[in-house]
Amino acid sequence: MMTLMSSQFQPVLERIAAEIERTPGRGRPADYIPALAACDPRSFGMAVAELDGTVYGVGDWREPFSTQSITKVFTLALDLAREGDQLWEHVGREPSGNPFNSLIQLEYENGIPRNPFINAGALVVTDRLHTRTGDATGELLAFLRSESGNPTLDFDTEVAASESAHGDRSAALAHFMASYGNIGNPVPVLLDEYFRQCSLRASCADLALATTFLARHGIRADGTRLLTLSQAKQINAIMLTCGTYDAAGDFAYRVGLPGKSGVGGGVIAVVPGRCTLCVWSPGLDERGNSVAGVAALDRFTTLTGVSVF
Repeated sequence: MMTLMSSQFQPVLERIAAEIERTPGRGRPADYIPALAACDPRSFGMAVAELDGTVYGVGDWREPFSTQSITKVFTLALDLAREGDQLWEHVGREPSGNPFNSLIQLEYENGIPRNPFINAGALVVTDRLHTRTGDATGELLAFLRSESGNPTLDFDTEVAASESAHGDRSAALAHFMASYGNIGNPVPVLLDEYFRQCSLRASCADLALATTFLARHGIRADGTRLLTLSQAKQINAIMLTCGTYDAAGDFAYRVGLPGKSGVGGGVIAVVPGRCTLCVWSPGLDERGNSVAGVAALDRFTTLTGVSVF
């Protein structure tokens, strides 16, 4: 372990990339989404963004990839900033202990999803943001373009169409919650918003920069406040306990940072008051998390001693 100065981020990233390159067994891409199935599981990129916008990276850190569930963090922040604690009447804050697309808990919990990061919870948050803005995906895209400084960020129509064509489980979740009065918009409208949201393409550099508002305790890149201190703490806490599906306990044990993964192979992580990270490698484990991505974040916190604990 060493005391890390900013100038040491780059050599740490290069050491991690070299270790990952020698590691066999990278998992498998998300083959249940045909547009993602062809990704090379040995692709690897990693970036660290400081609070002043300085970014360090290695490997495929500027290669855009399908962000998938990572966008749920930003949609949650945008909605929580608008409605505050009222949101928690419609979605919980507890780990699910079940797969991210599970229907099981919804029935005996009266259509209230366990947390905002499983698919059911993200559908509720997207629904509520869409009700308040009339354009949930437009709000998300504008926010991410602004925070990342990349005006070319956009949704991938092929991926969105692929997910829509194979989105029966998400449709079932939305209809089931609508039957309990926990969805306000027509389900087809919500599903279109949700699938577009998940199809966003961005690089490790883009996502590390876009996440820094959580490391700045709710302050955006332009200095304005999006979230209160308490709200930023809440999102970081939910990322730590729920951000990696039903492997959140193992992620907290290994990495020790708030994080959020997506089945496109990306993982973001937050060091409050210090920096943010994003790593991408499309090979997944059986729980839907990037094998190399989690390993890289594990090595980062082990080598540097940087964590929330």
